[in-house]
Amino acid sequence: MATHEPDRRETGPSLERILGLTDPGMLDVVVAPLGTGVPVTDVVLHDPGEEREDDGARAAAGLVLLAVGVDAASPGALDVLRAADRAGAAAVVMRRGARGPRAELVEAAGRGRTALLTRRPEQGWTEVLGRLRTALAHSAPAGADGVAGLRTGDLSGLANTVADLVGGAITIEDPQSRVLAYSRLDHEPDPMRRVTILGQEVPRWRVDELRESGFFRTLWSTEDVVRLPADDRYAERLAIAVRHGSEVLGSIWAAADGRPLAEDAAAALRTAARAAVPHLSHHQTWGRAAGRAREGAVHALLRGDVRSAQEAGVAADRPYAVVVAEAYDGRGEAAYDEQGAEAYDGRGAGGYDRRGAEAYDGRGAVRAGRRVLDVLALQAAAYRPGCVTARSGRRLYVLVPAGDGEADPARTLLASARSVPRDVVLVGAGPVAAGPAGLPASREAAELVVRVLRERAARLPAGEAGSAVAAYDEVVPEATVLRLLDRVEPLWGSLSGPVHAMVEHDRAHGSAYGDSVTAYLDASCDTGTAARRLNVHPNTLRYRLRRARELFGVDPADPAVRLLAEIGLRLAARRPHGTDRR
Repeated sequence: MATHEPDRRETGPSLERILGLTDPGMLDVVVAPLGTGVPVTDVVLHDPGEEREDDGARAAAGLVLLAVGVDAASPGALDVLRAADRAGAAAVVMRRGARGPRAELVEAAGRGRTALLTRRPEQGWTEVLGRLRTALAHSAPAGADGVAGLRTGDLSGLANTVADLVGGAITIEDPQSRVLAYSRLDHEPDPMRRVTILGQEVPRWRVDELRESGFFRTLWSTEDVVRLPADDRYAERLAIAVRHGSEVLGSIWAAADGRPLAEDAAAALRTAARAAVPHLSHHQTWGRAAGRAREGAVHALLRGDVRSAQEAGVAADRPYAVVVAEAYDGRGEAAYDEQGAEAYDGRGAGGYDRRGAEAYDGRGAVRAGRRVLDVLALQAAAYRPGCVTARSGRRLYVLVPAGDGEADPARTLLASARSVPRDVVLVGAGPVAAGPAGLPASREAAELVVRVLRERAARLPAGEAGSAVAAYDEVVPEATVLRLLDRVEPLWGSLSGPVHAMVEHDRAHGSAYGDSVTAYLDASCDTGTAARRLNVHPNTLRYRLRRARELFGVDPADPAVRLLAEIGLRLAARRPHGTDRR
């Protein structure tokens, strides 16, 4: 009847304690005929379709059953309650519909032994399951003295404590091999540990290697420690899965850290795996939710909601500068990133940069960009106390606190962004804002800097673009041009003229008159310089310019036409052939 193998402890924390550790209002106790002091051993999903006549009278003793899909007002709710009561369940949870539980259901619950609880409509079953299991794990007896006493959810403290017990370096990972925490680095890490920590996940090729060798199958199917012998590349490693019942929450890895692992390292890992359950459960449910809430508060603050400052971790009386980073994997193949372009919706000062944060194609490239942003976020956290970060699409936003009278608090952070190997990073810093109300303007300025850097890179020959950083005051003229073009763009599309005709001809026929005029104007009308940039003979360029004048009336010698060409060709570059970003 349950879709989860129960943890058969004879006793457990009381239902009252479990409910006390969940969010107020998540669950309502409708009837508790034996009170809320009944012990709870596990929380499981209940499938009424798997009911069997031979279920034992105590088959669900101590369990809290989540009756997914069962409304307390539905006719079938009574049968579910009676079956749970026959199986000895501590409680059964149903969805509370608009009408609430039927009177017949409440009366039947009062005559039985199983408590009847209802879930509020705004609470999802996944969230309820996670919160109840976290509360149950949090209520478990404390582990060994060496691990007890840690604040719930303190994964870094747990990693350091376990490292002391096993005499090696520790990483704590989720089931997808992403690093949740790692112990302090007392010795130079081996190459695998270094790349895993920097990337915040085990490299994909290493994951594939361990999967194909059967290591993960063994790790996830046993409750004991699994040994990965040393080879000519990496030190010996011990790993153990962290489980709550049959659910795998993650794993703990111990690596020889410049010295052999302790003789009782395996026993210490078994103890650590038991002690880690409440910490990983807490991270799985509350830690991620809190992280998402804080990141959401940062984005709200960057849109202009100053009420979010406290939740975002931003001091209301302290100046900050906003830094924006975009990361690419350096392969030189870019494509417009629609998802990233929707990060901000324009409710903040100046709106979001809808000219497009570009991201390289392919899932591997996206992962590479994300890993780079993870490294930059770590650099920001280490750079200065009080730095606040938030991700949005392919971008990282950093709020850097400024000291008294400090005009450029992000300078060192900008310099460190250049050091990311094998990747292209574009980073812009906005001006210092005196308080939270000025952060949207600083954010807009930082985004403009990144756009300037991206346009500079686009004008370079293929393969020559590299990482670039700048502060707003270093790119004011170019940023001002972008602001003006943003204002002109809606009007330009409704007009017509020589430049419009040339651009449409290029799009329709694949010609390069616009590129030729652009290069000529960028070279201050120097034919030789423009020809070298286009990699053509000067006479070829002169011919193209003459044809542009004859076919469309685009004459760079005419000041008015020259101004219109500067505007129209810059706007045309925002809309590649075959697309329309307006």
